[in-house]
Amino acid sequence: MYQHIRDLREDSDLTQQEIAKLLNVSQTTYSRYESGVLDIPSSSLITLAKFYQTSVDYLLGLTNNKLPHR
Repeated sequence: MYQHIRDLREDSDLTQQEIAKLLNVSQTTYSRYESGVLDIPSSSLITLAKFYQTSVDYLLGLTNNKLPHR
């Protein structure tokens, strides 16, 4: 479900620890977000969308269009 989140992180050459720090969670929690074990809180999805300059829809896999809606 969260393949785009992992892809964006890897494409940006960032570690799980770096993104976890951005979201103020542990690396373990972030890893569980990426694997789909834990649902990502909406506030974290918004933070990630802003950080990666994309849409929450893209992060959730609802669209393959990386560009945010304007």
